[in-house]
Amino acid sequence: MDYKALGLTAGIEIHQQLDTGEKLFCRCPTTLRETSDHSGEFFRYLRATESELGEIDRAAQEEMKRDRKFVYYTYDTTCLVENDEEPPAPLNAEALDLCLTIAKMFSMTPVPQLHTMRKLVIDGSNTSGFQRTALVALNGTIPQSIVPGGGEIETICLEEEAAQRVKDDIFSLDRLGIPLVEITTSPCMHTPEEVQKAAEYIGMVLRSTGKVKRGIGTIRQDVNISIAGGARVEIKGVQELDLLAEVVRREAVRQTNLLALRDGLVSRGAVVDEGRITDVTGLFKDTKSAILKKAKKIEAVTLPGFAGLVGREIQPGRRLGSEISDYAKKCGVGGIFHTDELPAYGITDSEVARLRAHCKAGEADCVILAAGASAKQAACAMQQVIVRARMALSGVPEETRKMLEGGSTAYMRPLPGAARMYPETDVLPVLIDEKRWNAVAVPELLTEKVKRVSARFVADYRFNPAFATQVASSEYLPRIERAIHEGINPDLAASTIVRVATELRREGTDIENLFAVDTDLKILHAVKDGKMAKEAIKDVFLSVASGTTLDDAIAKLAPAVSREELERIVRKILAERADFVQQKQKAALGPLMGVVMAEVRGSVDGKVVSEILRKELDKVLAKGN
Repeated sequence: MDYKALGLTAGIEIHQQLDTGEKLFCRCPTTLRETSDHSGEFFRYLRATESELGEIDRAAQEEMKRDRKFVYYTYDTTCLVENDEEPPAPLNAEALDLCLTIAKMFSMTPVPQLHTMRKLVIDGSNTSGFQRTALVALNGTIPQSIVPGGGEIETICLEEEAAQRVKDDIFSLDRLGIPLVEITTSPCMHTPEEVQKAAEYIGMVLRSTGKVKRGIGTIRQDVNISIAGGARVEIKGVQELDLLAEVVRREAVRQTNLLALRDGLVSRGAVVDEGRITDVTGLFKDTKSAILKKAKKIEAVTLPGFAGLVGREIQPGRRLGSEISDYAKKCGVGGIFHTDELPAYGITDSEVARLRAHCKAGEADCVILAAGASAKQAACAMQQVIVRARMALSGVPEETRKMLEGGSTAYMRPLPGAARMYPETDVLPVLIDEKRWNAVAVPELLTEKVKRVSARFVADYRFNPAFATQVASSEYLPRIERAIHEGINPDLAASTIVRVATELRREGTDIENLFAVDTDLKILHAVKDGKMAKEAIKDVFLSVASGTTLDDAIAKLAPAVSREELERIVRKILAERADFVQQKQKAALGPLMGVVMAEVRGSVDGKVVSEILRKELDKVLAKGN
């Protein structure tokens, strides 16, 4: 797509958890727990509050369409502040200093006095019905090498993390209150690639502090996107950086297709009339459709001029019908049916014909069904269908959306307005004077550190430049440098920690707990001292992670094999495969190496095995000739 001609404009919000010892407004630890460890639970019904001007935020009103009971898990590491049963403690000074450090790295201007605000959120993610947030600094910059013409960081805020959803309307309070920095850019990006590069740069700056949490869920990207003739849409919670550009591409496609749909509807003279809503429960009293069969009330609306367009794809895996369904689901229904996709889902041709006749729908008309567990639910869903269908006549609605797998998106709620924010009266203001700002030290950027460290690794240890860069970029660099300082071979330390840590983490092994007790260093020292071979490192790691002691793991998985015993094993294998050896000659070395290594189960260094196998193989071949 020609994004310049399309008028694509985008900005991003980065939310990053800070690695502080305590939460933002209480002294509880920032440790995440297994939900099975929860020590109690309670529930809340949340309601929207009015702003100082007596207004209720439109996004909060949308959330109130359903009467929801939220359940919260508590732990021995959470307190009454998370429960919203005790006023917040003073703002965490460590978190504020870290936020100021990040602001200074972007050349921002701090606010002279920090005021905590309440941001209305009644989706269950906060027990209080609001999230505490404070503006810290303004007007930062993104280099022109990242965003052509230069980009702007508009604001940086310090806020509390939300509770983590366990499932449905159950939340865990271990995450609630973790300090979170929110970095918001101006709408200064005009291609998907620029958005991704800007997010990568901001993420690099954050990691340069060495004081941000790592792992899935600790950083989230929201992206605001619009095209010419479209509307601003906020897409929430993009956790995979590699998907960010794809999300932007798909939203540009969605808005383009919605504008084309609008033009098609207008040219057809399409209308949306609440007077075309009718009760069709009786039409489906003998239906085989499981969903309609259990419904207490089924309503239908005829949309003149919509036929063929409700089922048209607007982005991969999503249609206009999907958009309408998202709105209806806010009332608690499972979705909608429409005649562009029927007969299907147990609804027959004859039932569709009766429906169209009952609704007096012509060939150019689409009929949409909403089935509810009650008359109230069905009526609510049908009103939402009407709302979204009317929006289709205007083009692209302003809204907040969530990312789906692959990069497509679904409707969440309307964009929030100014009524969402109001002052927090339980937290005192904090002065950010010149003395405090001047005391903030700016750390070395990670990109500069990688250049410096990788150059040293190439010069001092003869690392391959690409491998040196990989090691210097690794989050485990401090452990690698410590291992080298303790006398471990640099290549062994680097390759082992980078490779094994990456593999084990991908497989779901808790690496951080193993590193916390120096399991990696103890294993490397065991290899250095000849107690085990490096080939057994991963297996020993896994055994220790499962609860085995390190000594027992080495004894079981890497028992000591003397040189004499190894020579005996090699001669035995060569004798058993004499024909193969004579046939392959020296080419037998590779296959036999694997046989010997399997026999000794990684308990001997591969270089030693290769040396002895080569020597014994030469003896056998010399005799044969």
